[in-house]
Amino acid sequence: MRRAGRVAALGACMLALGACATPRVRPVAADAALLAAQAAREQALAAHATWTLRGRLGVSDARDSGSGSLEWIQAGARFRFSVHAPVTGKTWVLAGDAQHAVLEGLRERPVEGGDAASLLERELGWRVPVAELADWARGLRAAGAARITFRADGLPAAIEQDGWTVEYLDWDESRDPPLPSKVFASKGDYKVRLAIREWALQ
Repeated sequence: MRRAGRVAALGACMLALGACATPRVRPVAADAALLAAQAAREQALAAHATWTLRGRLGVSDARDSGSGSLEWIQAGARFRFSVHAPVTGKTWVLAGDAQHAVLEGLRERPVEGGDAASLLERELGWRVPVAELADWARGLRAAGAARITFRADGLPAAIEQDGWTVEYLDWDESRDPPLPSKVFASKGDYKVRLAIREWALQ
């Protein structure tokens, strides 16, 4: 089945997540104090190796798009990434760890791959950096070099890493430390949007 057909089979059309985003704020260049505060945030959140987020996911490129409700459960290196398309009632589940991934609900039988990102791109045409997104979704830098800018309140405004620009459009500041509630990642024509309504850290 062609890529467009595979995405259409999910009954998903691109969410207007950007429409509900709060206005963007002028970023502040990183200084030693802001970077130290970010490092402390990252250390605090790294202590929670098991977490769950629930919300909505939108993915698009120059030709296709897909979206649905999302439940993401992370337990150390292991993950379960479940996307439900309400229009059709179909749900697919991506699960595994850094070395192996299984995608169920898209074909009659589960399909497997060496890593989650490659499997999603092969089966859906979606380019989603799953491993890095696990950090970016929490407002953290993934492993490797990264450039970060901040909002006036000291929370990250954007992270640039591995060719991706990850913008933080809103935060849940009722949590300690705060966690993102709207995340927009882009790399050329590829875009990933998260609208997070619920976090659970263990």
